[in-house]
Amino acid sequence: MSLELLRVIIDFGFLVLIWAVQLVIYPSFGYYSKENLYKWHKSYTIRVTFIVLPLMFSQLILVVIQLWQSQNWLTVLSAILIIILWLLTFLIFVPLHQSIDNDRPVAQVCHKLVLTNWIRTLLWTVLFICSIVQYSH
Repeated sequence: MSLELLRVIIDFGFLVLIWAVQLVIYPSFGYYSKENLYKWHKSYTIRVTFIVLPLMFSQLILVVIQLWQSQNWLTVLSAILIIILWLLTFLIFVPLHQSIDNDRPVAQVCHKLVLTNWIRTLLWTVLFICSIVQYSH
């Protein structure tokens, strides 16, 4: 299996995941009572981490290998997008999720998750398109 095909598979996994998060998971947080969200969220974040972290590290490793092999505009753009996505995830989204775990004002946090996650949804969609284009060439 080529690196390009493996990237398409990993990026597709993220594409499906991020759209499910954006359209189903994050909006559903607003339907929980504060107490139930607090209980569920701790379990959710642990479980989703087992899906998200392997995908994130796989994307990073694959793009580093691709950059090593060929520095074309698609690979460079992919690397930039992945760096931006990591920064957004760890600087914005992890703290938002931690605020739910710390029992902070939940309604505002849930709304902010849905609203700001559109950025990651768009970026992971663009990243998937980049991997498709790179695979097709």
